Amino acid sequence: IPLANSTPFDWLGTGYLFPGLFGMPGIPYAVLVMAVVVIVFAIVLGRTPYGRYVLALGGNEEAARLAGIDTGRVKTLVYVISGGCAALAGLLLVARFGSGAPQNGTGYELQAIAAVVVGGTSLMGGRGTIVGTFFGALLIGVLNNVMNLLRVESYTQLIVLGAVILLAVVLDQLRKVYLAAR
Repeated sequence: IPLANSTPFDWLGTGYLFPGLFGMPGIPYAVLVMAVVVIVFAIVLGRTPYGRYVLALGGNEEAARLAGIDTGRVKTLVYVISGGCAALAGLLLVARFGSGAPQNGTGYELQAIAAVVVGGTSLMGGRGTIVGTFFGALLIGVLNNVMNLLRVESYTQLIVLGAVILLAVVLDQLRKVYLAAR
């Protein structure tokens, strides 16, 4: 970043990161990468012992530890995978914008939380799916695009996003109360 002074790289197009890897015209690289990531992690989370360990750790760390799961190792690997996904997202953003600047990803944190919560993952942990998060991300993306097309101010967009998160959390809690009453 200091060498480039956040100026666009003319030689760095969207094909630079994955030249010739994907031959599907009209489909952005990010969509293809996201599809691969969703499929791989859905399989890992749903069909491997490691995926069960991650869900157990998210549900109740102490119970997972008492069940013999090496919670420190599982948690470390989760952070490593998360960092790898963040790096991949950073590479895709650099390819999209043609430059690397720290402020390029500003504001994506709240959208990521909203996508996860809207996708059905409990903020209390232990429950959620990769596919649900994928559909939550699609919904948040559509909501953002609609608000941009309607020229909704950025501060109002943040309020709407916060309201969506709040609504998803309230609905999750109501669902838990309903299931407990049954």
